[in-house]
Amino acid sequence: MEALIPVINKLQDVFNTVGADIIQLPQIVVVGTQSSGKSSVLESLVGRDILPRGTGVVTRRPLILQLVHIDPEDRRKSNEENGNVTGISDEPIHLKIFSPHVVNLTLVDLPGITKVPVGDQPKDIEIQIRELIFKYISNPNSIILAVTAANTDMATSEALKVAREVDIDGRRTLAVVTKLDLMDAGTDAMDVLMGRVIPVKLGIIGVVNRSQLDINQKKLVADAVRDEYAFLQKKYPSLANRNGTKYLARTLNRLLMHHIRDCLPELKTRINVLAAQYQSLLNSYGEPVDDKSSTLLQLITKFAAEYCRTIEGTAKYIETAELCGGARICYIFHETFGRTLESVDPLGGLTTIDVLTAIRNATGPRPALFVPEVSFELLVKRQVKRLEEPSLRCVELVHEEMQRIIQHCSNYSTQELLRFPKLHDAIVEVVTSLLRKRLPVTNEMVHNLVAIELAYINTKHPDFADACGLMNNNIEEQRRSRMRDLPAAVPRDKAAAGGSQSGPVSEQVDGGTGNWRGMLKRGEDSAGERAVSQSPFPSSPQRGHAVNLLDVPVPVSRKLSAREQRDCEVIERLIKSYFLIVRKNIQDSVPKAVMHFLVNHVKDCLQSELVGQLYKTALLSDLLTESEDMAQRRTEAADMLKALQKAGQVIAEIRETHMW
Repeated sequence: MEALIPVINKLQDVFNTVGADIIQLPQIVVVGTQSSGKSSVLESLVGRDILPRGTGVVTRRPLILQLVHIDPEDRRKSNEENGNVTGISDEPIHLKIFSPHVVNLTLVDLPGITKVPVGDQPKDIEIQIRELIFKYISNPNSIILAVTAANTDMATSEALKVAREVDIDGRRTLAVVTKLDLMDAGTDAMDVLMGRVIPVKLGIIGVVNRSQLDINQKKLVADAVRDEYAFLQKKYPSLANRNGTKYLARTLNRLLMHHIRDCLPELKTRINVLAAQYQSLLNSYGEPVDDKSSTLLQLITKFAAEYCRTIEGTAKYIETAELCGGARICYIFHETFGRTLESVDPLGGLTTIDVLTAIRNATGPRPALFVPEVSFELLVKRQVKRLEEPSLRCVELVHEEMQRIIQHCSNYSTQELLRFPKLHDAIVEVVTSLLRKRLPVTNEMVHNLVAIELAYINTKHPDFADACGLMNNNIEEQRRSRMRDLPAAVPRDKAAAGGSQSGPVSEQVDGGTGNWRGMLKRGEDSAGERAVSQSPFPSSPQRGHAVNLLDVPVPVSRKLSAREQRDCEVIERLIKSYFLIVRKNIQDSVPKAVMHFLVNHVKDCLQSELVGQLYKTALLSDLLTESEDMAQRRTEAADMLKALQKAGQVIAEIRETHMW
């Protein structure tokens, strides 16, 4: 067991060389308020005056104090370091004491807890000290030595308060009550020392410090310890053997040894894990470059291969938080682009009046007996054109993902590039330029796919046969209907030789396809039967006056006749049927075009493009210039790995018999 504390001291020395506190070593952390007697307790344990004294905050940095017991004939010297600062520093001072009069201990002395800044102290001195204290006592492998003066109320002890914040059940807190000889007359610390006031799991030990007068008179620590024993025998005879500086030293030694024994297995595991991590980190930094030409070619080849594997889904580092690379491109094709096309209404933006207007414009000056095919072609091209925008947006999304893959490869797959920032930037520029050159080519192809559909409306398409048959049947039905109505209209024309029936007869023959006289007649006869939403005249003409038909505006909105309604429905069905055929073609052909002209082209040309642009003798030195801090980080990682490996060897030398 006695061999365990020297082991921790060795580990402390090992990590002192790299200035790191990544290993939470078992140690005793001394906490207390200013002037609570912390320094006197430590000096009593050491057996000599070693700490600076004065008013206010004297201890301004952590002091890691290693007490090493040696044989009396083994003489060594110890050096002490002090920092002249007014604030608080978290950089520790390491002090090792070799003496035949000490037990093996590792102690950390911290600045005393204070509330109000004094003199040139910073205004946030309290916060600085508290943060420093919590940094050390939060270590689960530390034992907290909470120092409180006996002439203060234990219930208000700041040391016990901060200890309880990190050690709620008190399993690693030992309380030390100082200045037992300075209590008010008629009072004693019996209840406190018996644990009746503040229960602490590791116990409460009382000590008597040297007074300031004793220090001024150069009273030796050994004499103070002797006087302390006499005081305890006189004032607390029943508790004398469980209090005092010597008992405190033995207790701390025993607690620390047992604590180290409990912490050692976890500490060993922690060191092994960190060693593996730093080995991996050092490997990622790589060795200094000797053959620059070979190194450059290897880095370029590795990046190109990883870029292609990310697209193919075979990359070494696969994202788990979001879709990436080829998977995201697939999602764009079949989810984003596919759903967008399916959401496009075949008749979107097309009103019945638009359809009717197109039909009437296609007939020219003569009323048509049948629905003109020109109107269908005109309108369906207008609807098909709406597929171009989402198709071009699909190209843009894939291009953006191809750009994101560059960053993915830089972050996860080719960390060696972090060594050479200029090479990294050059690779990004080359790939970005290649993608930029392929974007207009791909956009042009997608534009042509839509233009091809617009160039020839194939009404003989197999999937369009049913819809076309519907149109032909409808036209035939209209023709037969008109042939049936024609004989009935002729006698009425002949009977109307006097002109009294000419209006109705003309209206029947024209069928609502452009006879303005019929509309005007209905407008004069009955406002209730008028189908025009606004008056066809600027002002209603008086009966008997001539009407200038050129002054009659075209109706904006009106109730359609039965034939007009039927014609519009036929055209709308044809548009919808043909639009769905084209949409299906576009949904299939656009992803293929994007893959051929953009994705696959970049995959096939990336390696040769990178080599052609970057693998040049004139660029070698510049591209393979390491970042300024890379050499420093490599050295630091190597030093830390060496320290961890040495720490592992120190722990491995401990025999199991030493543990018990």
